[in-house]
Amino acid sequence: MSAITDATAAETQRICLGLQAFNRAAAGGIDCIAIQLAAKDDNGELIGGIVAEVLLGWLEIHVLWLHERVRGQGHGAALLHACEQRALALGALHARLDTFDWQAEAFYRRQGYERFAVLEDYPDAHERIFMRKRLKPWPRTADHAS
Repeated sequence: MSAITDATAAETQRICLGLQAFNRAAAGGIDCIAIQLAAKDDNGELIGGIVAEVLLGWLEIHVLWLHERVRGQGHGAALLHACEQRALALGALHARLDTFDWQAEAFYRRQGYERFAVLEDYPDAHERIFMRKRLKPWPRTADHAS
């Protein structure tokens, strides 16, 4: 290797395309389907939304935000449920997200999410919490039938 430099936009795109080609060779076609939902009040004003994608059978939630004045009124649960239902229709079986200890871990727990990993001191004296949820029940088999 002769040099490491800042990547140009074209180089960054080429790097990403190279990794995507490698992943396709290992896992086949990989579709990524965006889910972007907006919540509005009775006046049509934006009060929140969710930004996510379905990829490899997983719903990956990147952003769920609600305006402070409408928090605690069920809008977050409604947005999350709508997103999960859309993801199920697109073939997702699981969901994952991350949150910080000052954000919404308790909210996500109430919606059925569980912690599966944590990064401590992210940032200093805080935690970044990774959570997951199974969207569909495990298929019943003869071995597990009651």
